[in-house]
Formats: sequence, C-alpha cells, structure tokens
Amino acid sequence: MAILCVCFLGFSQGVVTIEGKIMGEKSNPISFATIYLLNTNFSVSSDSSGHFMIKDVPTGDYNIAISAIGYVTINDQLHVNNEKNKVFLFRLADATNQLDAVIVSAEKKEQNVQNIPSSITALIAKNIDDYRLLNTKDLTAIVPNLYAANPGDGRNVTSIRGITSSSYDPAVTTYVDGVNQFTLDTYMPELFDVERIEILRGPQGTLYGRNAIGGVINIITKQPTNKRNWFIQVDEGNYGEERYTAGIRTPIIKDKLFFGASFLYETMNGYYFNEYSNSKFDKQHSIGGNYYLKYLPSSQWAITFNLKHLDNRNYGSFPLSESPDQAFADPYHLDQNAVAELVDNTLNSSLSVNYTGRQFNFCSQTSYQSNYRYYKTPIDGDFSPADAVTIINNYGNKWNNVKVVTQEFKLSSPASSASKLKWTAGTYLFYQNTPNKQATHFGKDAALVASPDSNYAIVNTTKAKSLGASIYAQETYSLSKKTDIIFGIRYDYQDSKEEVLGEYLPDGSPAPIFQTQPDTSGSTSYGAFSPMLSFAYHPVSNTNLYATYSRGYRTGGLTQLGSDPSQPPLYAYKPEYSDNFEIGIKNIFFDNRARVNLAFFYTRLSDVQVPTLILPDAITVTKNTGDANSKGIDAEIAATIIKGLEATYNFGYTYAKYTSLNLSENGTTSNLIGNRQIFTPDFTSMLALQYTLVLNSSQSIRIVARGEWFYLGKEYFDLANTISQGSYSLLNARLGVATKHFELFLWGRNLTETKYISYAYDFGATHLGNPKTYGVTLKTKF
Repeated sequence: MAILCVCFLGFSQGVVTIEGKIMGEKSNPISFATIYLLNTNFSVSSDSSGHFMIKDVPTGDYNIAISAIGYVTINDQLHVNNEKNKVFLFRLADATNQLDAVIVSAEKKEQNVQNIPSSITALIAKNIDDYRLLNTKDLTAIVPNLYAANPGDGRNVTSIRGITSSSYDPAVTTYVDGVNQFTLDTYMPELFDVERIEILRGPQGTLYGRNAIGGVINIITKQPTNKRNWFIQVDEGNYGEERYTAGIRTPIIKDKLFFGASFLYETMNGYYFNEYSNSKFDKQHSIGGNYYLKYLPSSQWAITFNLKHLDNRNYGSFPLSESPDQAFADPYHLDQNAVAELVDNTLNSSLSVNYTGRQFNFCSQTSYQSNYRYYKTPIDGDFSPADAVTIINNYGNKWNNVKVVTQEFKLSSPASSASKLKWTAGTYLFYQNTPNKQATHFGKDAALVASPDSNYAIVNTTKAKSLGASIYAQETYSLSKKTDIIFGIRYDYQDSKEEVLGEYLPDGSPAPIFQTQPDTSGSTSYGAFSPMLSFAYHPVSNTNLYATYSRGYRTGGLTQLGSDPSQPPLYAYKPEYSDNFEIGIKNIFFDNRARVNLAFFYTRLSDVQVPTLILPDAITVTKNTGDANSKGIDAEIAATIIKGLEATYNFGYTYAKYTSLNLSENGTTSNLIGNRQIFTPDFTSMLALQYTLVLNSSQSIRIVARGEWFYLGKEYFDLANTISQGSYSLLNARLGVATKHFELFLWGRNLTETKYISYAYDFGATHLGNPKTYGVTLKTKF
C-alpha cells in the first residue's frame, strides 16, 4: 500500500479539489510520483515534499493509479464526494519487495490487467529494459505461445496460439498509441521510449476487428506531462551494432500545452557474409522518430497530435541460405550475385480528441499511414551466384507506396460512474490504396529455373484499393459484487477492387512488346460478425475466474498477378474465422508478492486462408482450402522470492493441426489433413531470475544481475511439414549498476551460440536465428 492523504478543499455543484501527500514505507515523502485517475485527463505529479493537488474533479467513484521510480505501482478505488476533510491513507512499498499493479488499455479503457477476463501479458517500461526489447520479434516466448520472426527484410511474421500470418494481412494485429498498423507494410516493429506493451492472446474481433484473429499487440509510447524529463541511451555491441536513442518530454505551458520527442538511430554490419562478393551481406541502419504535441483546453478535453517515422536501409535484404542443410553446414554464409538494397520509409500520423464527462467519455482518432518500400538493386530470386532470376520493383514513388487513412469514433461510460453497467461503443472507417509494380527478370542462366527463354522480364502491375466500415459495442454488467457478465458484438464490411496488367519486356527493349495478362479488374465485398461473451467470478479478493467465447476474422481479398499462368489473378478469397473458447484464473498471493495466471483454450479455424508462394515472383496467392483447430495452455508466474530476488516463468503449450487441407501446387493436389500449423512451436518456455541489490537507503544506487533461459519446442515452416526445427535453448544475461540518473549494463544474448532456424520459406530458403551477441548499454536520464 501507500500513504496518500487526501483532503477535499472545496466543492461547487459536484466538483471538488483533491489535495494529498505521497509517502513511502518509512514515512518518507516521495517526490515526482505520478497520480492518475484512470479514464480521465486528471494526472499530476507530487512535489519535492510528496504533496499534490487535483482541481475540478467531479464527484463519483474512480480508479486511481500511483507510480514512482523505485516503488511499487498501486491501483485502488477512490470515492470522491462532497465530504470535507476526508483523508485516504496509502503506502508505497519498495519495488524490491512486491510486484507492480499493471494498468492496461487492452479493452479500450484503462483498468488493472488482473481484473480483465482474458489472457493478457503486460510489459511495463521496466520489463522492456530488463528483457532488452528492441523489436516486436523479441517478444518470442516472453509471451506464452507467441512466436515472431522475419526472413531479414524487417517484416515480422507473428503467431499466437497456432494462428499465424500467411500474407501481408497479419493474423496478429499491432496497434501503436491506438492506431492500427494496418498491414505488414505499414507497421513499425522497432521499440524505443515505450511506456508498456500489452499482448492480447486469442481473437479480439469485437473491439479490434479485422486481422486480430490470433490476438493484438498494443504498444503505448511515453507521452509528455507537466514533469520535464529527458534521456540519452547508447548501446554498443559486436557485429558493429550501434544503437542511439534520446528523448525529451516537457510542458510548454504548465497544465495546458506539452511537447514530447524521441529519436532512434541504429546500425549494424550484419551477421551474414556473401561469398560471391567477399563482403558483409546484410549491413543495415535505421532512423526513427516519435513526436507529440498535446493540448488540454480544460480538464475535460485533450487534443493530441502524434507523428512517427521509421526509415530503414538494408544492404542485403533476405539473407537466406538455399536450404536448411546448407544453412547449418555453413552458418551465416551465403552465395548470391544480386544484393538487394532495401529502401523502406514508413510514416504514421494521428490526431486524437478526448473528452471525459459526467455522462459519457468520447474519443475521436484520425490517422494517416504511408509506406514507400522498394529495392534500389534487384533481389536475388534464386539465392545463388547464377544469373537466373531477380526481382525488380524500383519504378518511382508512384508505385509500391501504400497509403492508409483510418477514423475511429468511440463512446464509453464515464470514469466516475457508479452504475453496474459499463459500456463502450464505436465505429471504425478505413481506406487503403496499394499500387504495386514488380518485374521478374530472367537472366542468361534462366534455363536453371526451367524458363523457356532468357534475358527478359515479366512486368506485373497491380492497383488495389479497399475501404471498409464497422460498428461495435461491448458492455460489462455486474450481477453482484463477485460476478460480471461481458457481452460484445461487432459488424465489419469491406469492399476491395483490383486492376492487373502483365507485360513481356525483353532486355534492351524500350517498352513491353506484348501482354501476358490483359488489363482487367475484379472486385469483392463481404461482411463479418464478431461476437464475444464472458463470465467473470471473483470469489475472494485478488482472484478472478472467467470463461470466455470470442470470435475473430482475417480479411478476405483478391489474389495478385504473378508470372505463372496456372495461377490466375483476381481470385476472390473469403475471410478466415476463428472461434475461441477459454477458461482461466488470475491470482495474486502473499500481499502482492506472487502472481499466477492460467488459461486453457480451444480455437477452431474455418475457411483457413492457405498461402501458396509463387516463384520466382515471390508473391503469395491465397485460397480458402482448409480448417484447423488449436488447443493448449498459457501460464504466467511471477514472484518476489526474497527481497530483491524476482522470478518470472512463462509457459505455453499449443497443439495446432489441420482438420482439412488440400494444397494445390505444380498442377497436383496434396491432402495434408492432420499436418501441424506453421510458425508454431509446440511449446514455449521462459524463465528469468533477477536480483537487485540496493546499496543505499534512498534506493538510488542499485546493482542488478539477470539471467534468462528460453526453451522452444519443435516447429514447422511449411504446410507439408517437411521443414522443421527441433527443440532448442537460448541463454541471455544482463549485469550492471543503476542510479537515479545513470545506468551502465553489460549484456549478452544466445550465449551458447545455438544454431536454429528462425524463418524458412516452403521452398527451402532458410534464415537462421541471431548468433551470440554481446555489448554494453549506457543511459542517462533527468
């Protein structure tokens, strides 16, 4: 607990001023603590003596959260009325003694994660530093039953509970500061200056809609407040790793106007060596930024403009060996005559308007996203020194430049409401424009890939546009103090149009000489319902039992145009659906010193979108040709064993298989019923031990030692289940000293230098996981 002395200094027509003081276990005042009334715009910091004041607070019942560096975050109920001189007493505990209360916005309102009747992993800023999370793919196994990887081009494929991405429409959707990172093209996987990460496991169709069929990764970055602070962090490691981040948050006009900015620059020499050019293959660097301008016209209104950008350069994308055998025989070496130089520029902007009132809360968020992604030099399509196949898409910014506009309006019950009914409702609109132009070039060695000709290109042009709208509502009704029922429904509608043109272009010809696919177009539209129903029972304090049904879906669409005439374009495929049944229990024991969360799930997939990678174009043709189911368990355990020693163990088991699957390739059909799902380890396990030794009474000097053990089970990478990775372990460590303003840490990852397949295509091209890396991190903050 904490000591929080709260006095009501005045009131008028149901509005009061709250004053109080934050103290520690030894009655010491705590300065710069953050006091926040959840789901409102009321947030202040305590002064040097621990005092704070919140003005113009409407009477009612609130959830309050209090946090301070070095102390345990608490969350409690606060009843605000017109009674004068009322005093509330809380006491903030030493962070080495207890576990934090974690506040999340997973259900589009702020609440304690332990009170939500669904499986959610929440990582606060401290956890993000402890795990040294730099990219969303680093979440693998930290979150039970989550696996994420990429083939080296920076676009992660993420699987949760056996539901995985099969195309540019993800199965696990990512939100950053409330904005849907619409496709694999437009999202930003880099993590810097992050407040928390929430991972929702299982379908989230009701509140999040399309492409949340497997779950949601919800990333919230740090926003500016009245407290001025800044930081600079430097990471240096082997393989030429350099990562520099910095940020500042400051009030421009106290209580009214705030500014925040954070920056990222990172570079590395890469892990792969190209025998063909006798040089490093995948040298890369990134520049990113996140900028906030926030205005509070009154205590009820907040207007926030946010701009993010990430510019990637990779001198050797797709560092792939030709086969798993070759990858293990000669690790991190390849032999390619074409070095694809990636240019990847992503921009996300949003304008949010929030109103908190006595009758309802309102939020409007408008976003614009763009991604211009192309390769200055061609991609090696045969992954060999032969001049057989290359992929070209450098045709100017008119092409391969995705643009998305979204608009969400949301209404919800007021934060101060004492009603048994809590509700959220809203509507979501989007427009997406995807102009794509790509050539498959067959060189002098084209006969090696069975091409009837050489020294020519097939140029494919696709113009795709989609628009959609949805409406949703979710309600929580308290049947009693111990029992809640939650019901939600969403309806989505989408319309997609596509135009395609294929042309034959011989080398040396100024223009195509004939069409391989006449200019033609197609369209499709569909609607999808996403209901959910949940029962929650709280038999005693700090225990939450629940049973939930939820439905999600992945968007349908039209297939692309490729050079293979046996795969016609404009084939309409339907949405893929998942029905998830889950029971779980969440517990906190021993005065917030231990937390145990368990969930058992069964998921049924219908109209599964089965991808077929068309070579040499490297495009994906999608068809609804299967059904599948997935079942398993999630377990999250955290405990403060003794003062300063914290243990975390996360375990997931998934058994995911196809109950029907007919795969058509090369003119034949294979019945793959009973095969296991791809990108799905049968279990994930992560054990972390961290010891913090406090060297002085003010807790300002700490020595931290941390070790992590990851163990992942067998995993398949192709639907035929011929390419697999057996069970393997990874060891990470971190050791350093932290003071109030400075941190210095040594770190190492994959210390045993385990060789394992991180990603593989169904035709055999293989990307290994990162080798042993180590380095140092220096951070200063004020």
